[in-house]
Order: sequence, then C-alpha cells, then structure tokens
Amino acid sequence: MKEENMGVSEEEETSGIGHFPDNEDLIVTSVEMLRKPKHRYQIAFGPYQMTVHEDVMLKYRLLKGNVFRKEELQEIIVADERQRAYVEALNHLSRKPRTAKEISQRLQQKGFEQNSVETTLERLEKDNLVDDALYAKMWAEQRMTSHKKGRLWVKQELRQKGIGTELISEALGEISADAELESALTVGRKKWQQTHGELLDRKRKTGAYLMRRGFGGEQVRQVLKLLIEEDQQQGEWDEELDDFE
Repeated sequence: MKEENMGVSEEEETSGIGHFPDNEDLIVTSVEMLRKPKHRYQIAFGPYQMTVHEDVMLKYRLLKGNVFRKEELQEIIVADERQRAYVEALNHLSRKPRTAKEISQRLQQKGFEQNSVETTLERLEKDNLVDDALYAKMWAEQRMTSHKKGRLWVKQELRQKGIGTELISEALGEISADAELESALTVGRKKWQQTHGELLDRKRKTGAYLMRRGFGGEQVRQVLKLLIEEDQQQGEWDEELDDFE
C-alpha cells in the first residue's frame, strides 16, 4: 500500500484523487446527484470518482463528456473545500450571529484547511454576514441593558469571542454611564431586598454581588448609597461605604 502511494501528495491523498492517473485526459462518464449530503454530486471518470458541491460542478462544467487533467481536478478540489467551508459557516450563522473568531474555530474543528478558513471569512465579511464591530455593539447593548451586566463583564465576554480592543471600546462607549448605573441599581436593589442582617453585612454582600456582575467600584458605591437612601424603614445609618474598587 505504501509503495502504491509513493509520490502522492498529502493534499491529493485526502482529496480523493491521489490515485487518479497523471498526464492523461480524464473524460466525465457520469454525473449523479447524491441523496446525502444535499447539493453534492458524484463525478465519474470511468473507474475514477470524486464528489463536489453543485455550485462547483456548474462553475467548472463537470458535465458528461467534458475532459479534464488531474492538475485541473486538484484546483477543483480546493474550490470545493472552500465552498463546503462557506456552506458550513452559513449553517453555523443560521442559528445566531457569530464573530470571525467563532466561525474560524468552527471551521477548524470541522477539519478545513487554514486557507479555506481565511477565504471563507473574507467572503463572509464582504457579504456583510460577519461584522465584528456591529456584533460587539449589539452584544454590549443586550448584555448591559437587558441582562444587567457590568462593563467589565461585557468586556471580558467580547475578548473571549475574539473582538479586538478598539472595537470593544467603541461598543462600550455607546452605552452611557447613566444606563449602566440604572442596570446596576436594578439588580442591586433586588439583591439588597433579599439580603438580611446588619447594614455592613448587607452592603458587603450586595456590593460583592454587583462586582461579580462586572460593575466598577464607583458604580457600586453609588448604588449602595442610593439603596440606603431608599431604605427608610431601617433607621438612620451613617457608616462609611466600603471601597469596592
């Protein structure tokens, strides 16, 4: 088996045409649509066979009677992988928006070559199907206003998703400090009402909770001050607020 494969490149081996003859005309003898996966066709050159996506078949006119050389088929194999990568990316995007990093990771997990991954990302960005700047802005607004997360939490999430520092700053910059404070006050008030005991203990628990949600020290102090002012039923408290920075 090893002797038969001598001189065959790894790329040809994995593409399925490594055993095709060199320097010979290869005539398409049949074109058959496969039941699974969808939109793929089996192209036969006599005893030799390969499969390609429908779009690739039409683009390169892999039709019965047409003649190709092995080097031409190698080019078609590369084009087919790029098409498969693009389709896989579209399927991944159909569930929800993704960042460029998330698409890249998905394609790498599926075994696509790096060149195909990069070509797919370029195509998706050109088609405005992947837009990290827009994604960051939408994510920041949703997480900070709807999910009541703090700026620090959202910044870390966007970093993990592969968003660049500049785009993160731009996205967070569109959320006003007042809007973030309102979110902090909403979740802080709920935690405050669920916490019992001495004032200092309630302040510490509520403050720590807000910090875990990504709110900064200054916002935590403001929230605690407002909560104490709202809570008139507990009497007068004049303790200094703790530093949560």
